[in-house]
Amino acid sequence: MLIGGGLSLLVTAIVVLNPKQPELLGIGTMAWIVLFSNGAHFAASTVRLYTKPGAAGSLPFLSKVVPPIGIILMTLCVVYVGRAGSILDTLYLTWSPYHYAAQAYGLAVMYCYRSGCTLEPADKRLLRWVCMIPLFYMAGHILDSRLPVPIGDLVPALAGLLPSLKKALVVLGVAAPFLLFVKVWRAGSGPMPLISLLTVLSNAVWFFVLDPLSAFLWATVFHGLQYLAIVIIFDVKDRMALPGNAHGRPFHILWFYGMCLGLGCVLFVLLPRGYSAMGFDYFDSRLVSVAVINIHHFIVDAYIWRLGKGDTNRKIVEGVY
Repeated sequence: MLIGGGLSLLVTAIVVLNPKQPELLGIGTMAWIVLFSNGAHFAASTVRLYTKPGAAGSLPFLSKVVPPIGIILMTLCVVYVGRAGSILDTLYLTWSPYHYAAQAYGLAVMYCYRSGCTLEPADKRLLRWVCMIPLFYMAGHILDSRLPVPIGDLVPALAGLLPSLKKALVVLGVAAPFLLFVKVWRAGSGPMPLISLLTVLSNAVWFFVLDPLSAFLWATVFHGLQYLAIVIIFDVKDRMALPGNAHGRPFHILWFYGMCLGLGCVLFVLLPRGYSAMGFDYFDSRLVSVAVINIHHFIVDAYIWRLGKGDTNRKIVEGVY
């Protein structure tokens, strides 16, 4: 329900069928939901970097140099928000669908391995391209709506083709996962588990079914829940394996999530208020903070999930205990 995305499909159906989508839960309620899910999720990559055994030491640049660079970049963008704000915002909004697609791909491959489905190299490449279809769809939307100059003025032919291309991507994005599922089933690697198919489909549904604003809102919530669920599994395995561990799984789950939620409050609540206290506009500070924190999360994620041969977390991926 969380990792596969089953819960997200149920909520997506409720959102689509509700005629007053913005008032579905109220702004205040949604703010708390985003903080407890997505705020904690963005903080989780940083918490994982410094709590995963050996991670911070093996990635000194990422753990020691990147954070101050991020703070400097954030401050410069707050100061020059008129010039840098829209560029930074567009960068993170374009990078987000890629990040979601990459997570869907990673989870789909992981559960294939855990179920004994050893994907052939060609099928892994196909799976990655299938996961990227929502990215291409959202890139088309960004080209159509967020460029400083209308796309029709830059490339008139593309402006006419863009609506048809987006419709074709929706059809392809829904059909391709099922076609790949059948192809893998018929191959020698064995059937792909249903949770892998569901993970890919749910990521596509978020962007295809909802309007762009709701898509980014709900996709961040369910992507965050998905991420938190899987990172907590990895962290608890690490904690339980430490010599002298005297606590059970519930303690480690609450400890890790509590650290994530606490850091999320610092990053998304206190940090913008700090810039506001220094005289900067609060909403500009909040928008810049969100964008830079997203980008930092994307960069950290690209490294902390690389499981080398000596990484004990490979056992979780491969299903060997």
